[in-house]
Amino acid sequence: MQELFRNPTFLKLFLATFTSQLGNVVGNMAFAYYMVDRFSNQPSLASMAELMYSLPTLAVFWIVGVVADRFDRKHIATYSDWIRALLTLLLLLFVHYDVLFMCFLILFLRSSISKFFGPAEMGLLQGSIGQDQYVHASGLIQIISGVFMLFGLSLGATAYHFIGIEGAIIVDLCSFLLSGFLLAWAKFPEQARMPNGKNRVRDLRFSLVIKDFWQGLQYIIHNRLLLILISGFMFFGIVNGVFSVLPIFSMKYKLSPDQYVVHSSLVTVFMGIGFLIGSILGPILIRRYTRTPILITCLFLASLFLAGLGLVPRVELYFVIILLAGIAIAPINIALGSWLPELVPPQNMGRVNSLIEPVMMLGHSLALGTISLAFPVWINVTWLHLTLAICTVAVSFFYWRSLPGLVRKTTAPATAEQATP
Repeated sequence: MQELFRNPTFLKLFLATFTSQLGNVVGNMAFAYYMVDRFSNQPSLASMAELMYSLPTLAVFWIVGVVADRFDRKHIATYSDWIRALLTLLLLLFVHYDVLFMCFLILFLRSSISKFFGPAEMGLLQGSIGQDQYVHASGLIQIISGVFMLFGLSLGATAYHFIGIEGAIIVDLCSFLLSGFLLAWAKFPEQARMPNGKNRVRDLRFSLVIKDFWQGLQYIIHNRLLLILISGFMFFGIVNGVFSVLPIFSMKYKLSPDQYVVHSSLVTVFMGIGFLIGSILGPILIRRYTRTPILITCLFLASLFLAGLGLVPRVELYFVIILLAGIAIAPINIALGSWLPELVPPQNMGRVNSLIEPVMMLGHSLALGTISLAFPVWINVTWLHLTLAICTVAVSFFYWRSLPGLVRKTTAPATAEQATP
């Protein structure tokens, strides 16, 4: 891991990813508090703001991967940050004058532009480090996610309380500018920046975009190991969708009706601590036992912990088990996140990576739609947990039946090729 931080390119990319996520988290959380505080008699507006963060996925997912594979990934990531900084400046103006419709429009545009950052950043990461460093790099990125899961809500609340919504938006603005400058100063290899050679924007036609998108989709379909791995990302979408409301529902309707606000926030804290611990242990376990057994075992353990969450009678036990669940889930993310760069060639990385989020969003939407229809008429809090546990153990069983044989088939040719000389 020390070798990664001795690499100045990776260090700048890591810091740029951190500051870019900081810009997303602080402002979004503070804006949620602002909406609840400013329009307390219209709670639907807070839901509308949340929708402005999720809808852009469906609007631009078909083009972001094509752009990341055809143009300079360094420029894409850099300008993604700087354009969001400009939009954030406009958001500051519209919040100051209380123009709510324009605030929602800016949030939608800012979230749309942010979708171009991920595929470009993944491609730059793939081309800037060695293949043997993917696991540690994925672990470090998971640590960033754990930190923001742990402190994101608190950062937004603190910023809103002490410097107000306008101050929080200024923090966003500075974070995006700094992230863009870090990327602009970094020296990425030419192959990482433009794996398909130089292309001009004027040559990007709608028919070409559809053709490239279809080629990326076909690449996934024809690579069975990759297809099975990506199909598992729907599970993460389901988990994200359920967990976006499950802590509040568990405390409000079962464990702590009188103090559900405080206790549901603590659930996020304990989950974040578990993610941090799991992100540290994950690379060590994967190096020791390889990805496949760690992925299957952690999914099975996570299903046991999720079932336990639905059965516990006390808040304290819920905190302990959610921490253990976080420890189990983090290595799953690391195993999948570090596997993709090994399976996908650099020239297709953007298109493949851009298809992951729609799969997760599909699971996310299915989960929330089911909860909206079934809770609390047909299912209660306990059955929400148990249903999630059943889904998780089903994915574990699916991977157990399919992955080991596919991995052996995939690695056998490489092993034979090494033995031939």
